[in-house]
Amino acid sequence: MLYYLFEYLEKHYHLSGAGLFQYISFRSALAFVLSLLISTVFGRRIIDKLRRLQVGETVRDLGLDGQVQKAGTPTMGGLIIILATVLPVLLLAKLDNIYIIILLVTTLWMGIIGFMDDYIKVFRKNKDGLKGRFKILGQVGLGVFVGLMLYFSPEVTVKEQLETQQTVEVQNILPGTTSGLFGEAHKSLKTTVPFFKDNEFDYSALVSWMGDSSEQYAWIGFVLIVIFIITAVSNGANLTDGIDGLAAGSSAIIVMALGVFAWVSGNIIFANYLNVMYIPSSGEMTIFISAFVGGLVGFLWYNTYPAQVFMGDTGSLTIGGIIAVLAIAVRKELLIPILAGIFVAENFSVVLQVGYFKYTRKKYGEGRRIFLMSPLHHHYQKKGYHESKIVTRFWIVGIMLAVISILTLKVR
Repeated sequence: MLYYLFEYLEKHYHLSGAGLFQYISFRSALAFVLSLLISTVFGRRIIDKLRRLQVGETVRDLGLDGQVQKAGTPTMGGLIIILATVLPVLLLAKLDNIYIIILLVTTLWMGIIGFMDDYIKVFRKNKDGLKGRFKILGQVGLGVFVGLMLYFSPEVTVKEQLETQQTVEVQNILPGTTSGLFGEAHKSLKTTVPFFKDNEFDYSALVSWMGDSSEQYAWIGFVLIVIFIITAVSNGANLTDGIDGLAAGSSAIIVMALGVFAWVSGNIIFANYLNVMYIPSSGEMTIFISAFVGGLVGFLWYNTYPAQVFMGDTGSLTIGGIIAVLAIAVRKELLIPILAGIFVAENFSVVLQVGYFKYTRKKYGEGRRIFLMSPLHHHYQKKGYHESKIVTRFWIVGIMLAVISILTLKVR
């Protein structure tokens, strides 16, 4: 809203300084600061309110050190992250931008699903929360919405470099001529494949076996892929939220890396220099990303060990959904196994544990385990590591994976 206000003031009254709001960098910085203030200042009030409402975590005794002491700690703290993200975006972003619309819908959609799950656990005293099929249905619904919006919206386009001009150095380009390095904006199902020189893959190829009429069915395959990614990443974030600060800190690292991709893909100069796909209007996502990171960092103020609040499914499902949509929007979803490697490891540790247990029980009559406990962070807790050490080391691994992911812009 402030963007449109200052745009009006600059246009009609030539107000000094109003032009700053035209710069994504300025609005991103402001979004981060505002989000950080909201999450730290108002976060305290939200925690106190949750405590008065007795919105406490019900802890199952899994034999982990310090676990019982966490019973009664306020949950649903994901509301802090959502509030700290949405308010700065509404104030500072272009609200008619298709990517901002999709991200806001994603935030509220997944937030409602997570809130319903936490509400059932806390107020209905049902430890299982929202039934799994309803969670999956909500995630599938979001995947359908995001996939259809990205496929059919005329505002979601790309520009690709013209082969005859790819060797032109940015420093030799005269002002106003950079657009000539790219072709016309067009709809495309192309995405980026990391580490390959010709690093683009067109999802339309998945249905090419259907013959000449295959293109009209390409959207179905694309939507199914979007559904899978959103479901997998949101569940991965949910599983990662098991010890103080792990999910919020790991997510902040992932989202900052996605911010780099959004900035580069939405800036025609950097897109040309790095020889990557230019995605018009995608730079506006940087404002959302900055606000989201500010909300996560501010939440960590209260969530690091010993946690004063837990995010609950209200936060974890929302975080995973946002990360998935951001990766798809900047066409870096194939980087998720690397960039969100922490989430992937947590997910696979559960899948491997359950699968191996069932297999050995069927074969030997007794179930056996690969890990002392899953998800993976509980395995290290069982080995005697303090949760602060586990979280710090997971963060370090997450930073390394984020750097590797960013390097794929040049390493091919």
